[in-house]
Amino acid sequence: MCVTHYGAWKYHATKGTEEAWLRDRAQPFTDGLACQVSACPSPSYNSRGLCNYHARQWSKDKRRNPLDAEQWAAQQSPYLATHQFSLLPLPDLLRHEMLYGLQQTDAWIRSLEPHRLRNLVRDLTGAATLLAEDTGPGRLASAHAGAVRTLQRLRSAVRSGFEEFSGQPLAEPDVLDLRSIGLRTTAGGAPRRMPGTADLRPIHQPWLRDLIRHWALTSAPRTEVFSNTLRAVTIASRTLAQRPGQGLDPAALHFTDASAIVDAFRVALRRDGTLYRSSQRRTLLGCFFQLIDYGRRSGQLNTLAGAFTRHPVEHRIRLEETDEDGIGKAVPETVIRQLDTHLDSLGLGEVQGRRDLPPADRQLLYQTVYILLRDTGRRPLEIAALPRDCLETAHGQISLIWNNHKRHRHRRRLPITETTAQAIRTWQARRPHLQLPAADDTYLFPALSAYSSAGHLNANYISETLRAWVDSLPALHAEGVDACGNPLPFDRTLIYPYAFRHSYAQRHADAGTPVDVLRELMDHRSIAMTQRYYQVSLKRKRAAVATLSTHVVDRLGQPAPSTTASYELRSVAVPYGGCTEPSNVKAGGASCPIRFQCAGCGFYRPDPSYLPAIEQHINELRADRETAQAMNAATFVITALSDQITAFEQAVTRMKTRLAAMPAHERQEIEQASTLLRRARAASHHTLLPLTTTDPPQSPS
Repeated sequence: MCVTHYGAWKYHATKGTEEAWLRDRAQPFTDGLACQVSACPSPSYNSRGLCNYHARQWSKDKRRNPLDAEQWAAQQSPYLATHQFSLLPLPDLLRHEMLYGLQQTDAWIRSLEPHRLRNLVRDLTGAATLLAEDTGPGRLASAHAGAVRTLQRLRSAVRSGFEEFSGQPLAEPDVLDLRSIGLRTTAGGAPRRMPGTADLRPIHQPWLRDLIRHWALTSAPRTEVFSNTLRAVTIASRTLAQRPGQGLDPAALHFTDASAIVDAFRVALRRDGTLYRSSQRRTLLGCFFQLIDYGRRSGQLNTLAGAFTRHPVEHRIRLEETDEDGIGKAVPETVIRQLDTHLDSLGLGEVQGRRDLPPADRQLLYQTVYILLRDTGRRPLEIAALPRDCLETAHGQISLIWNNHKRHRHRRRLPITETTAQAIRTWQARRPHLQLPAADDTYLFPALSAYSSAGHLNANYISETLRAWVDSLPALHAEGVDACGNPLPFDRTLIYPYAFRHSYAQRHADAGTPVDVLRELMDHRSIAMTQRYYQVSLKRKRAAVATLSTHVVDRLGQPAPSTTASYELRSVAVPYGGCTEPSNVKAGGASCPIRFQCAGCGFYRPDPSYLPAIEQHINELRADRETAQAMNAATFVITALSDQITAFEQAVTRMKTRLAAMPAHERQEIEQASTLLRRARAASHHTLLPLTTTDPPQSPS
């Protein structure tokens, strides 16, 4: 029964049965009248012309505001379900402003919250326009951050629309809303979602302030380009303000003013007072003069003096030389092993991301991210934006499918181990059970914030979560001990997502991976970039040479120590040790009198850093001897191979015996020095081109 018939039945229930009441008294409603409240879907069942819902609301409201039902209904919203809201209670102008604001902000947000809009309509009832001062956050009945944010979005969109329509800027035209001007994020050019403003008031020159505002409104630049340009213009404006005329008249500027700006970029400082890297200073300088060129092309700087220009030679910022002692930001393998023992605690406590995921899923997500950072050496953004189906198996080899966003090379393939692939499969099996928007289905790690434009996990979330995890660990020890024999603490600030890329490269360099192979693994365009991972600081290399120079042996394995100077200057590295033969040293190791038969040479000087290469060569000689025997080669060939094997084995045995007799800390020091020198030799290895000679032209007879 409907509410009205049920009430009538209850009234007559004592006078007969339900069947008799339905047969004799109950009459159906044939001509239902609509509720007086506009757009209300419920019919009117009483003399006041209201549905039961609005009749109860009117009864409550008339106690404090005695209006008749018709006047009251004109100000009310229809009956709304949970997913609905209505703008009907608002005045005509305010209602259209709200509708326009919602249409504009729809591109900024991932979800619309009807309950916030219902409350907002209630609080704005009686207001005239969103552009008035009395419609600010102070008008809201609830100061909840979500309600304030919703109102500010709407007011910002309406204010921007009013300025565009009327050409009349409102109170502060030099404070730009980065979303309303169409600023784009780095995620595929998607519109900016996160709120933010840019204050142009620190720019002293009006013409320069107008130029960057016009550029931002008409070009819709990316966020990082806008940030660099605004920072560059601020530096240039501060410099011009100290020049004669303060740079207020663009027609009065000279070439010397441009030179002064370039000099200011050469010594530009960050907010913390430290000098920008040379590459960043070059970027800022380029952004400023690109903006000036844009102003000239667009007609915004028709009055700017032609002498105010950049000289292609004089106005350059040269890249600084790389400090070798600063190379090597890899997390040491000993520290990584310590992190692995605490992997179960990653994802607990402070975890970035607003989406309500079960704790076990958050842990599994960030643990999988850590494993991929550690095992693949990809950049944080490349891990965060991995496609959902990122595994490929071909000819028994598992490869990771990833995208090089930095160089815009997509669908790259990286060989990975079965253990790493299994970690990905575990997360892939769990991911379908999560409640995620359809837009995130293409990514392995979905976005954890409602304001994400990219649809995948924010790379900053990885950094912040990793930092919180590392800081929560009880102890992390560095290599070596102090004077009392206690382990040294490791600087935790050196552990961040990008450092694992250095660790991956360093791991391969230490293992002797050829530089061209590592270049492919790192997906570098230039091999010079890859070679940086092989470089060892001069200080560390000298220390390694000093350590190993006292452990040099001769071809018989007898000690033949040398000074550091003679180790470096009077010997040359050959494939299986050092050579002190003068003519070969002079030729850089390319002129051996006995054709590189090191095992039988009195000038042969191996040390422990060559042990892996010697052992590998012994195996190759054994294989060659087996082949020679199978070929029925002459006896002297087999004898020569056997003698070389014996000589090399003798040198290896004696070096290993001496190492085994040393204290553990000395042996560890020698192993570390050997690793450093092997890395240095791998970096300096060059593959020679297979050159051939042609017959000289015949002279005419």
